Amino acid sequence: MLVLFETPAGFALFKVLDEGKLSKVEDLWKEFSTSESARQVVKLKAFTKFENTSEALSAATLLIDSKPSKGLRKFLRAHCDGETLAVADSKLGNAIKEKLQIDCVHNNAIMELMRGVRSQLTELISGLAVQDLAPMSLGLSHSLSRYKLKFSPDKVDTMIIQAIGLLDDLDKELNTYAMRVREWYGWHFPELAKIVQDNILYAKAVKLMGYRANASKLDFSEILPEEVETELKEAAVISMGTEISDLDLMNIKDLCNQVLALSEYRAQLYDYLKSRMNTIAPNLTALVGELVGARLIAHGGSLLNLAKQPGSTVQILGAEKALFRALKTKHATPKYGLIFHASLIGQAAPKLKGKISRSLAAKTALAIRYDALGDGQDNSMGLENRAKLEARLRNLEGRELGHSAGSTKGKPKIEFYDKDRKKGAGALITAAKTYNPSADSLLGRMTPVAEKLADNQEDDMVPKKRKHGDKEPFQTEEKVEEAPVIEEKKEKKRKKKDDVKNINLQNNRDHVSLVAQDTNGNRILFAQREQARFAR
Repeated sequence: MLVLFETPAGFALFKVLDEGKLSKVEDLWKEFSTSESARQVVKLKAFTKFENTSEALSAATLLIDSKPSKGLRKFLRAHCDGETLAVADSKLGNAIKEKLQIDCVHNNAIMELMRGVRSQLTELISGLAVQDLAPMSLGLSHSLSRYKLKFSPDKVDTMIIQAIGLLDDLDKELNTYAMRVREWYGWHFPELAKIVQDNILYAKAVKLMGYRANASKLDFSEILPEEVETELKEAAVISMGTEISDLDLMNIKDLCNQVLALSEYRAQLYDYLKSRMNTIAPNLTALVGELVGARLIAHGGSLLNLAKQPGSTVQILGAEKALFRALKTKHATPKYGLIFHASLIGQAAPKLKGKISRSLAAKTALAIRYDALGDGQDNSMGLENRAKLEARLRNLEGRELGHSAGSTKGKPKIEFYDKDRKKGAGALITAAKTYNPSADSLLGRMTPVAEKLADNQEDDMVPKKRKHGDKEPFQTEEKVEEAPVIEEKKEKKRKKKDDVKNINLQNNRDHVSLVAQDTNGNRILFAQREQARFAR
């Protein structure tokens, strides 16, 4: 049996002298405690060294991917005829067996044998000293690290992280420069800030116009709509701004050029970010969009790190401060973080944003894992999940409509009852009540209270008793007309009484008849205090 061992200096083949010792895996390390005992177990058969660092780097890179290099295949063909080869990587052994038809072995005993050979490597290979092996290992590791950082497909998402960071910085700088242009040129033409709201169009208009006196002679049709152009020219004639010098205007135009240049570069950077996101994370892009997906990757550190997070973490990613503050104060935790800016959550009603964000986070976690670890390069999974989420959103919105309409699935919505208001409309069924001046006239009419007082004081007249719950009869116009006749009959009977009682009764009637009418048309009696005084 031969043992293949990789070193920074080259490949080595060791011959196993006693294969019986491999059966005792637990005691195999004792055989490599000293160099003499190690030479009794294995013996160097052949060694091939690397010519330069580039050859060592290419061989090490292929070994990481479990692929034999061209030099290794040539070396094995020359020295492994009819021998069994022990390797440290099972995938590498399968590749060697497939290409070179050499039987390979990989088990726990072989791994323990490799550890023993590594511990006594400088003693088993003559001419390879420790002081030579250490610089070789360090140089090869540095070269391999630079190569992996430069060409590794796992590090491509670094470009997305840098691009989204630069895009956010450009937005801040662009807003700062645009506001500076508005403030600076506002001293000369302050009305322009309200007429042109867009920052880029404002910078283009300032660059083209210069002094406000030139506005009437210029054509702004390529920049502004027709109605905005007309308003601008009218405002330029009656502007209240101050005059500026040529040097001031030159510096303002230079700042406008900076704003326009930053705007063009931002558009190019956004196109680059969009293409990179569609290439690296197509399913994530289909679900949440380019900007939100890139911010999630940047916040997670990399696409692979983000793939390790559950859906609940993806949902609140970016709202860590609010989460810990809520846990500390025992309040409600946030329902969404960076994922709030996705278009699906923006389409949902405020009551449904929490449910949709939870569903979207679960689908987003699946899409991230598929993009990071899957072999597919299309966005079919993301589009399918987005269609499911849109259907769920429509279902939730329909269910809310059913609840508010009082369907069989949910309880009807209890609303405040107003008899004068139509359901679902702002108009009133009955007209608003107005003041009735004819109600102030009390001539020839007795109020129910005055009539009751009069009936109580009469011995002959007995009022009709009403049952409990019966309402007072409505006083019609006919009863109002008969009131004077009844009064005359009552006066004739009252003449038999004392003059004092007649005077007191007349005073009671005069005070009771004082009535005020409120806004609802109800009459309020203000003579209760006088009645009590006369009763005494």
